[in-house]
Order: sequence, then structure tokens, then C-alpha cells
Amino acid sequence: MIVVLLGPPGAGKGTQARRIEDKMGLVQLSTGDMLRAAVAARTEVGRAAQAIMEAGELVPDATMVRMISERIEAPDCAKGCLLDGFPRTYAQAAALDRMLTDKGLVLDRVIEMKVDDAILVERITGRFACATCGEGYHGRYRRPKVEGVCDNCGGAAFDRRADDTAETVAARLAAYNTETAPLLVYYAEAGTLASVDAMAPIAEVGEAIDALLDRAG
Repeated sequence: MIVVLLGPPGAGKGTQARRIEDKMGLVQLSTGDMLRAAVAARTEVGRAAQAIMEAGELVPDATMVRMISERIEAPDCAKGCLLDGFPRTYAQAAALDRMLTDKGLVLDRVIEMKVDDAILVERITGRFACATCGEGYHGRYRRPKVEGVCDNCGGAAFDRRADDTAETVAARLAAYNTETAPLLVYYAEAGTLASVDAMAPIAEVGEAIDALLDRAG
């Protein structure tokens, strides 16, 4: 089974992807992680991508699709994979479909994680994490049980991402909404698109996604 998760930063894609990976054996493929791994391994694709990035340019869609093409042939992807962060544009979606068709594969399900932009801004800008173990917290929704002390490791230092500001998050959401609108039409016409309310509690979002994947399988 091949699945794509669509959703803006902070929608919970990573959380759900890890859960699906554990439950169904689908390998989570994050294009960012894959790029870093390919560069570190000095693969042919990695060397090409590194040269492009060092020149300050964006990695072309063809290179990204080639990287995904090679990755899904690995033995650990025998049960399928879950794409997180790709495709982001119509051109990438079309290129991904062509690659899968050439391999005799199909995209089984595209799940849109729908969010309320205003609430999502609040969710993201309130995030912080333990500087020692990375345990995540939120200024409103999940504070440490003992103020200033990490529940997980007892650390007393916390960090916030520098780009988790209201202005930056709003800009990222606007870019996502502009780029993704054509994708929703594309996948709706293909009959693979389904949506879940990503503002619901994590467990409820997971149950909704599981139901969609059960029907797709």
C-alpha cells in the first residue's frame, strides 16, 4: 500500500505517520530525511542533490522522484510506504504518478489532514521542547507536571524553534494553501482523496485515518 499524507506544518502528519508505520508496517518516507541520508551515503542521487543544494538551488522534482523511486524498491518497503512532505505541487504529483505507473504500482490513498489556520497558529507558536531529551510541550495544552522540569528526563532547560513565530507560521500556511489547492482537485478527480479533521484529539484522528486505510486496503 502506498499512502500520501497531506497537511500543513503542525497538522500532526509526523505523529500519525509514525503511528501508521508501527501499526501497519508501512515505511514513513520523509523527503527531507531521505535527502539527508542520500547525501550522507554519497549515493549518485545524493551527490547530485548535494551539488544543487550547495549552489543554493532547489532540488528538481525529477531528482526527488528518482530518490523516492530507488527508496521504495528497498526490502523494508515490501509492505508499502507512507509519503510525508511529498508531493507538494501539481507537477510533483503528476511525476510521482508516472513513476509509480512505470513500476506497476498505484497510489492507494491520499489523506488530507484538514486544519483551522487560526487554531493551528496557536498550536504551533505555543510549542516548546526539553533541550535534553526533546520531549514536546505546549504553553497552553501540555505543560510539564512540575513547572520548569521535564516529565520525561527531569531536565530543566527548554527550547522553542526559532521559526515558530506567528508571522512565520502564517506565511508557511499561506504557501501550503496556495500550493496544495491544485493537489486536492487532482487527487479528488483520481478518486484517492479523503479528508480527516486534524484538529480533533490525536487518538480520534488516528481512528479516522485507520478507517480510511482499511477501506483502501
